[in-house]
Amino acid sequence: MNALARRRSQGECAALEIALAGERVACDPSGVLYLPAEDCLVVSDLHLEKGAAFARRGMFLPPYDTAATLSLLALCLDRYSPARVVCLGDSFHDRKGAALMPASERDTLAGLMRGRDWVWIAGNHDPEPPQGIGGETLLEMTIGALAFRHEPSAGLRRGEVSGHLHPVARLAGRGSRRACFATDGARMILPSFGVTTGGLNVLDRAFHGLFDMPRALACMIGHAGIYPVRFGSLARG
Repeated sequence: MNALARRRSQGECAALEIALAGERVACDPSGVLYLPAEDCLVVSDLHLEKGAAFARRGMFLPPYDTAATLSLLALCLDRYSPARVVCLGDSFHDRKGAALMPASERDTLAGLMRGRDWVWIAGNHDPEPPQGIGGETLLEMTIGALAFRHEPSAGLRRGEVSGHLHPVARLAGRGSRRACFATDGARMILPSFGVTTGGLNVLDRAFHGLFDMPRALACMIGHAGIYPVRFGSLARG
């Protein structure tokens, strides 16, 4: 776990509260979304057991991604103590990830889930319920004015919260790429949470048509907090 990730998850950086389709939500610098009125924490693209999935294909990554990701998630759960957790798909990197998860990581995950309503939204990497893990698996769900699914629907959508695209952004003329919450106040796409996941620039064509561009913001995760930046002030790459 890197020091910056630890500081963010322990609350040293303040969350950014915004209105999303009329609901108050908090974008946390760890990359999770919190719904205060529902006491619900939302996280996307954990990609647990990615290293193991690559190893099964003969491509080796450090085997610590699941433990590191769960450690970061545990800090978020300690901070908010939510009654409900919604995981927005690609929680496991492939269909075998849950069944083959080592006992130590399985026990850690079970401890995080204990005493909470836990929802797995089906993703393209993990379209089936995680074997032997528990929780409820859905294609999508609605909480208040917000609808949660893995992949964003085409066109403008009010109240949709999704993942899948791993949004990142870079300021024009300077700076490195930063993970971000992409939103226009009507819909939101969450950053990926898994420690070995990459990112896709919000100016990529995959995001075209998803946001009302004059209102579109990349809520960029920085060293001291989250900074909302208009898409027009961003650079490609």
